[in-house]
Amino acid sequence: MSDAPEPTAGDAAGAALRSLVRRVRLRQGVGRVRTGFWPIVQASLAAGIAYAIAHYALGHAQPFFAAVAAWVCLGFSFDRELRRVAEVAVGVALGIGMGDLVVHLIGSGWWQLTVVLAVSAMLARFVDRGPLLVTQAGVQAIVVVGLPAAIAADGPVGRWTDALVGGAVALAVTLLTPDDPRRRLRVVAGEATTELAETLESVARGLHGTDVDELASALVRGRASEPVLADWIQTAHRSAEMARVSVNRARRDDIVRLAAQAVLVDRAMRSVRLLARRAPTVVGPDGSWPAVGQTAEVLERAAAGVRLLAGALAAGTSTERALDVLTATARQADPHSLGGGDLRVASLALLLRSPLVDLLEASGADPRDARALLPEL
Repeated sequence: MSDAPEPTAGDAAGAALRSLVRRVRLRQGVGRVRTGFWPIVQASLAAGIAYAIAHYALGHAQPFFAAVAAWVCLGFSFDRELRRVAEVAVGVALGIGMGDLVVHLIGSGWWQLTVVLAVSAMLARFVDRGPLLVTQAGVQAIVVVGLPAAIAADGPVGRWTDALVGGAVALAVTLLTPDDPRRRLRVVAGEATTELAETLESVARGLHGTDVDELASALVRGRASEPVLADWIQTAHRSAEMARVSVNRARRDDIVRLAAQAVLVDRAMRSVRLLARRAPTVVGPDGSWPAVGQTAEVLERAAAGVRLLAGALAAGTSTERALDVLTATARQADPHSLGGGDLRVASLALLLRSPLVDLLEASGADPRDARALLPEL
């Protein structure tokens, strides 16, 4: 017989929560791979094409910096505003050119690296105010000075011309494959809003099944959603800034709306996490549960509305259906009727009102109208 202790209920619950976190993170990781697939494929092909051009057309033996320049300029996301790509391309070419020049004139070493870094950064600041240009100029200069063994392979300006080829290929890809920044925004918006729907559904299941472990799972799920919500907000702000000066200016209204919806959904998730944290407090000292069935049903309807909102955001379609469901749900969020005289249950209904207002606004309701839909306290 084994002397190992049998797992306790607490151990089982902890294992279930860890499994839940892994599943959530796995789903988020798959989502990131799905949205980054084509940008990565494009950047990889651009790097290979730049290398091939420098190798076969220019006769360079190892055009390492052609591939580096193309990859660095394009990156691995759809955030390819033309000015940004051009800024990085100029910075890479400037840093590599200055590094080649300094190494050929005065050699390599710690003080040469200091000189080339300072000169490259100051030239970059002179050329443009963009921080990416300065950063790439300095980084590439450091790389060139730190790799002196290959400087003579293709002549004194070999690596500089390689960088020009890579930057030109990256600019060509950017111009020939213009992207709609709303695509990435819609994907992360759908993922983040789905996380909110699943958290609400988990709270509802916990109340319906009088299951404290399920309520704990809901809280863990809500906390695990923070990265995808933060990704949505950051992507929205970045896209809005890009749309001010890019060819995507005409789409700026949609981008700004998605940015505002990101803030509202994030705010709603914070409120729902508080609801999940407070839900176990309805259990009495003797383990008895009050009547929470009606509250759970309202939560389920709210989750259904959020599911519709997630689908509309992901597809870029109307949010009217979500607004209708959430409007009907808001009218039922009455702590007096849902509480049934139990203050603990009434407090849960009260906590649901705030995220409902945020979700109504995210679905297109006016803030004043959204608040007016809630029953009087």
